[in-house]
Amino acid sequence: MDRFQEMQVFAAVAQEQGFSAAARRLGLSAASVTRAVAALEQRIGTQLLIRTTRSVHVSEAGQRYLEDCRRILAEVQEAEDSAAGSHTQPRGQLTITAPVLFGQLFVTPVMADYLAQYPDVSINALLLDRVASMVEEGIDVAVRIGELPDSNQHAVRVGEVRRVICGSPGYFALHGRPTHPQDLAGAPVVATSSIGQLRSWPFLDQGEPLNVRPEPRLVVTANQAAITAACMGVGLTRVLSYQVADKVASGELEVVLADFELPPLPIHVVYQGGRKAPARVRSFVDFAVKALREHPALKNAALLRYLK
Repeated sequence: MDRFQEMQVFAAVAQEQGFSAAARRLGLSAASVTRAVAALEQRIGTQLLIRTTRSVHVSEAGQRYLEDCRRILAEVQEAEDSAAGSHTQPRGQLTITAPVLFGQLFVTPVMADYLAQYPDVSINALLLDRVASMVEEGIDVAVRIGELPDSNQHAVRVGEVRRVICGSPGYFALHGRPTHPQDLAGAPVVATSSIGQLRSWPFLDQGEPLNVRPEPRLVVTANQAAITAACMGVGLTRVLSYQVADKVASGELEVVLADFELPPLPIHVVYQGGRKAPARVRSFVDFAVKALREHPALKNAALLRYLK
């Protein structure tokens, strides 16, 4: 392999955190990938990847080299795209990231419709419950929930979601409806450890911060599991409104303590490059912004309707 190909292989192994997964992604044999990385490390004279029997991690030197590789590969891709005309016609591969459940419910349908309209584009979707670095991980477009830090990236607001407390009608028939956050003390609760619900549930009481520390009967690591348990009457749970919009609309769950909620969280489509971005990026951003803005679960007015 030449140096450019070795960079591609190394970047793939670093992203996939494994030789076999990188080989599948690149369409190569695992042995070829292993040899390429070994040759690269031998030529550079330092260890780029730390290998164990269960995982592969980038070393400190490897992290610095990885950042340079991604920059060089991106510049080469941009040059090829420009020569091929992809700045005027959508073509090539898009890398997109979004939160797992939001990506499953909202972004995946958008991607499917987009691919049907633009056959020369392919998509690599990273659905992650962490904020992935767009620069370091080579991401073209990201869907972010929450306030954005100051950056040079472009962002388009497409909606908002609320942090809601909800339970099933059966639960409320048995335990009653809380009218104040303090009523949650001692109430059966389903908590999601992945978003820190074990620590406290924040509210606003007449504009003043109020934190309630629930004592959960059930703790799960996935929001969908908490929602399922809440639908079965196990307890109250705190999730983002989009995650239960269909359940609330159908009557399986009911939202309580709406007057004590924190302000809604914005949803943005974030991308790099602005007007200089390739056509595949600009066209997907336009496509996604239109589709997400039209979705009723991401509009505050529609969510208020669910409370009635």
